[in-house]
Parts: sequence; C-alpha cells; structure tokens
Amino acid sequence: MPTDAPEVPGTGVWAEVVGQPDARRVLFTAAEAARRQAAGEDVPPGAMTHAWLFTGPPGSGRSIAARALAAALECSDPQQVGCGRCNACRTVLQGTHADVKVVVPEGLSISVAEMRALVQASARRPSTGQWRVVLIEDSDRLTEGAANALLKAVEEPPPRTVFLLCAPSDHPEDVSVTIRSRCRVVQLRTPLTDAIAEVLRDRDGVDPQLAEWAASVCGGHIGRARRLATDEQARERRESVLRVPLGIGRFADVFTAAGGLVKLAETEAVTANEQRDEAEREELKTAMGAGGTGKGTAQATKGANAALKELEKRQKSRATRSQRDALDLALVDLAGFYRDVLITKTGSGAALNHPDFARSSAKAASEWTSESALRRLEAVLACRTALGQNVKPLIAVEAMLATLHTG
Repeated sequence: MPTDAPEVPGTGVWAEVVGQPDARRVLFTAAEAARRQAAGEDVPPGAMTHAWLFTGPPGSGRSIAARALAAALECSDPQQVGCGRCNACRTVLQGTHADVKVVVPEGLSISVAEMRALVQASARRPSTGQWRVVLIEDSDRLTEGAANALLKAVEEPPPRTVFLLCAPSDHPEDVSVTIRSRCRVVQLRTPLTDAIAEVLRDRDGVDPQLAEWAASVCGGHIGRARRLATDEQARERRESVLRVPLGIGRFADVFTAAGGLVKLAETEAVTANEQRDEAEREELKTAMGAGGTGKGTAQATKGANAALKELEKRQKSRATRSQRDALDLALVDLAGFYRDVLITKTGSGAALNHPDFARSSAKAASEWTSESALRRLEAVLACRTALGQNVKPLIAVEAMLATLHTG
C-alpha cells in the first residue's frame, strides 16, 4: 500500500463497513475529496465521481457501505469525514435525511414511474447538506424502462447529485452495461468469520460462544448472523431446513417437506411484515380522517377506501417478495449442505457451510455417490432459477425435492 494512502478511521460511519478494508479506503478517500471539492479546492480527477456501483455477494454489506458513503458526504463535523455523531450522519443512517433518498424495492421490481419521480427529485439542489444523494438498493430489480430513465440522469447528472447503486454483480443481467460504464465500481467481498464474530460480540453484545457459532454458519452474511444470534425462531427455521436432506426417506415425504418449506417461508414473511403492515394501515386511516363526523365525511371515507386498497396492493407485493427471499435463503442453506457433503466426500479440508451439521453431512457422504450429491446440488440451484422466473413456489420446490429424494 502506498505510504501516502489516507488513514481510514475505524470509528464513525466507517465502523459499519465490516471486513472491507480496501473498499473502506476507497470510499473514505472519495468522501474526503468531495469535502475539499465543496470547499473550492482542487482535487485529483476521478477522486470523487457522481455515480457508484456497489457489488458483492449477499451479506457483504453493499447497502451499508453505500449508506456510509452517503453519511460521509453529508457529515457536518469539520474535523472528521463521516463522524457518525453529528445530526447529518445520524439522519442519513436512519434514512430520514432531507437530501438523501433511499430506495428499497418492496415488490419484485422497481417501476419506471417510480424511477422517473426519483430522477425528477434528484435534479433539485440540496436543501440542507452539500450533496443530494440517491441510493438504490437492489438496483438489479430495475425494469428495462426504469433502467433507461435512470440512465438519462446518470449520463447528465446535476452538479451536486450523487447516485449510489447496489447490485449482486456488475454482470449485464444485474446492471445494464450502459449504466455500469458510467459508474465507479466498488467490489465488496464476503466478510471473514472472525470479523463478523467481533461485530456481534463488541457492538451487539452477543455472548462470545453464540457469536462464534452464528458467524460460522451465516455464510458470510452479517445480517443473517445477527438474526441467528438474536432470534431463536430464526435458528429453529434453519434447523428445520437442514433436516430436510436426510428426512425424505419415502417419496410421500417429498410433498410433506415441500409444503413445510413453503409454509416456513410464508410464516417468516408474515412475521417480518405484520407489525409494519398494521402500522401503515392505521397511519393511513388517521391521515384520511377515519372516525371523523360532519360534512364531507362520506367523501373522505370513499377516498380512504381507495387509498387503503392501493396500500393493500403494495403490501401484498411486499409480502410476495419477502416470501421469495425467505424461500431463497432456505435454498441457499440446502445448497450449502450438499456442498458440505461433497467436501466431506472428497476430503478437501475446506471449511463447511454448516459445521454444526457435520455429522449429518458425513452420514450423507457415506451413503451417496459424488455424482448423486452433485445432482442434488444442481436441483437446488435449478429451483432458485425457477423461482426467479416466477414459477409457483410449491411446484418448484416439489420438483426439487423429487430429485433430492431420488438422487
């Protein structure tokens, strides 16, 4: 590393970017250059750019890194870039800063209408900070029309606007080549187990032994590790999924297990959205004058009913996405199990995805051939592809489990 490389603080917003030293250095350098640029100083060309693309595997912290950069750009502390303590940093991290718009798709895609409204808002000058920031999580969910609308804004950005896009990769299937070519790409890696365990222990106050276990089985996903360490039901759901491979002894078990997996995903989706859905309904009813009396009440009630139907439509779309995400997570766990079987079978010595299920994977390795384990792994991956193509979940899972049974 060059001797003149800036020293990145391990505190403030940068402490949130776990296990990504190279990316953190790049982002800190850019935020520092942006501050000097805003002050009228000369900065090297390319030190700060108007469009960024954060890529990396699930759990690598794409959106966290993007939020850290957004907070550092708005930070009002004159002594530190991204202090994490000032009002600007706190409101950015909480998602309430007036100049930072965070788009988290609640449905299966981001529509062109939503993107056009966002592009229009991004053209305004910052109201309280130095920059207007547009952060789009899961930008791979942009429809073709939405991507085209965003491209126009990225091609000719306002002078004080920064676009931060997050996607699994810079592959054309995730982000169009035209948008990618106008972005500076920040590639994140899977955080190491020790780094995740340290965060759980020191920042979340998790018991050290539980933190070590959660970090070892989360697949490098920080958010998943936190859920497993703090939510007993999440641990139970994972165990239910990992009992499936050795639990389908008869063909009839295929249908029972398929229904169980889909039901598990539905339950997790309901649990994740139930409180939020109810709060949104009550807030809308209050805003539309529910319970009011007097002149105009009938018209207000009619308007409230229409707005409520629209809200229920959005909530249904969000529930569908949550269910697909929960089911996909279960499939990732299953794929990890079959990988463990192959590792055990070949004696490679690589780290297991599920070390706490080492006995089960060893039993499977002793009973199956390598070809059979590989066919099962391919069936899980094919199921993930089918779900991505909107195949009905129960049908896709039943087809997968039939292959898992026969091998």
